[in-house]
Amino acid sequence: MGKRYFCDYCDRSFQDNLHNRKKHLNGVQHLRAKRVWYDLFRDAAAILQEEQTKKPCRKFLQTGQCDFGPNCRFSHMTEQDLEKLSAQVQGEQRLKELRQEGADVPPGTIEDWLEKRAKRLSVAQSNSALPEKPAPFQYPPGWPPVQDLPPSLQAPPPGGWPVPPNLQWG
Repeated sequence: MGKRYFCDYCDRSFQDNLHNRKKHLNGVQHLRAKRVWYDLFRDAAAILQEEQTKKPCRKFLQTGQCDFGPNCRFSHMTEQDLEKLSAQVQGEQRLKELRQEGADVPPGTIEDWLEKRAKRLSVAQSNSALPEKPAPFQYPPGWPPVQDLPPSLQAPPPGGWPVPPNLQWG
């Protein structure tokens, strides 16, 4: 059978030889899939700038779908999406300016979030009502009276079961 080459961008495999690999890597589908993959990690400002220069896609606005998908040369973003993206870009720019000025910017790490969450939970637990006492054991309705049950099914007495003298610790 021979070795096979798997392309992560295209999610397909083929027989690995120089001719096949070169043909695939220079193919239109591979180049489009690779561009889509790298677009996932682009800066929000670059995406906003590109989307603002594009005209809206009529097919996408009418039906909510486009045959070209991410390869469409028209914009698939609504006005609300563009507003959210511009707000995100402005927030990132403000944060960048604050860091350049040397202002104290709160770190946004997961550890900080977990610490704040733990503090909120501990405060909420301390402010809650007194811990409830466990309800006394009760048999389900329809069970026979306790006196009629075999000892293995009876609830222990309030002080616990008495320990026979031969099993007590010395």
